[in-house]
Amino acid sequence: MTTEHKDPSRLRRAITGPLLFAFILGDVLGAGIYALMGVLSAEVGGMLWAPLLVALLLALLTAGSYAELVTKYPRAGGASVFAERAFHSRIVSFLVGFSMMAAGVVSAAGLALAFAGEYLQTFFELPAIPVAMIFLVIVGALNARGIRESMGANLVMTAIELSGLVIVIVVVSVFVAGGGGDISRVTEVPEDTAVGFAVLGGAIIAYYSFVGFETSANIIEEVKEPSKVYPKALFASLITAGVVYVLVGLASSIALPAEELQESSGPLLAVVEATGVAIPSWLFSLIALIAVANGALLTMIMASRLAYGMAEQQLLPGALSRVLPRRKTPWVAILTTTLVAMLLTLVGDLATLAETVVLLLLFVFMSANVSVLVLRRDRVDHDHFRVWTFVPVLGIASCILLLTQQRPLVWLFGAILLAVGVALYLLAQWGRRHEKDSDAVSEPHAAEEDQPTR
Repeated sequence: MTTEHKDPSRLRRAITGPLLFAFILGDVLGAGIYALMGVLSAEVGGMLWAPLLVALLLALLTAGSYAELVTKYPRAGGASVFAERAFHSRIVSFLVGFSMMAAGVVSAAGLALAFAGEYLQTFFELPAIPVAMIFLVIVGALNARGIRESMGANLVMTAIELSGLVIVIVVVSVFVAGGGGDISRVTEVPEDTAVGFAVLGGAIIAYYSFVGFETSANIIEEVKEPSKVYPKALFASLITAGVVYVLVGLASSIALPAEELQESSGPLLAVVEATGVAIPSWLFSLIALIAVANGALLTMIMASRLAYGMAEQQLLPGALSRVLPRRKTPWVAILTTTLVAMLLTLVGDLATLAETVVLLLLFVFMSANVSVLVLRRDRVDHDHFRVWTFVPVLGIASCILLLTQQRPLVWLFGAILLAVGVALYLLAQWGRRHEKDSDAVSEPHAAEEDQPTR
């Protein structure tokens, strides 16, 4: 078998298959599922499982494209690298990478504020913004310490957040075995609502809970045997998350009517309380805090590695590619993305920011699906995963479908962010041209100085 790629990575390959599986699973599970059931029940009533299943299938389409591209081109930078190869346009590559990075940093800022919000208030009365900033500093320090340390922390936090969802499934199962709950609710939809439209509307919401798998493309240079390990870890983690989500959806609708789920700000806690099992409320707050912290850590790992990869492509300043000699982590990229995330905690209207994250990621996913088809003629000197051709085609259609559901305000905010990205790109290009012109002017003077005097 041939090597993965000719040029060895300057980053340390410390991520094994199980660690990569835990990384993707932890990022996909995130914190959204702990508040998702109430929102979903407004769309589909008791059929919570159906949109979650549809959303899983839609996510698997784009995941198939990522599996082929990441194993074909195992370089940090993710969709930005794919776009550069497919479209041969630096501006397109930059905008794809910028969209991904903007989504990641904004998401991390939102997660930091969520960490400092009502879940933390269960334990301590502290001002939200300062706590969010301190939280991001701690996340940045762990990120800079090393990928293995970050993966170790993720492994523990993923196990804890997954245990919270397992608790929901187990206690409801015990509840049903004792004659409680109402299984018939799992097929109920709101009155005067067609099942198909209800499930589609719910799938658009549920799709948000599967976003996160794409971050794994940006740590591929730190994965051992990426062509062999990555597809297995990617699909296994998505399917695991999907199975857990569907079971949680079934448990929620069996334990509580849709109306009561909609009224609860902590629907899974309400589900557990409805079973009569003595689970203390502080326990779910603690699990939610850990889930949020895990999501922030994984998102900042992605954003910093993406900044590093784009700097290596000369799409961002070269300083962002500097690596700590001993730790082998991109310290300038980590510092920069952490500072930007800290500044973004000062921004309000987190709902609009969260929806903008999804809008930006859908453009990234669209680019990845198109890139698979464009790059089919490109041959590489190592074995890689290959997805069926119809998968990226359906992936493109799913992205278009989800884009049509975004609010005009979100489109406006996304357009503003992309306009900022274009301005930064043009500024960077002007800087490079100015540097080349300065070098060209200095070279003749240097040549004159080297001439022997007569």
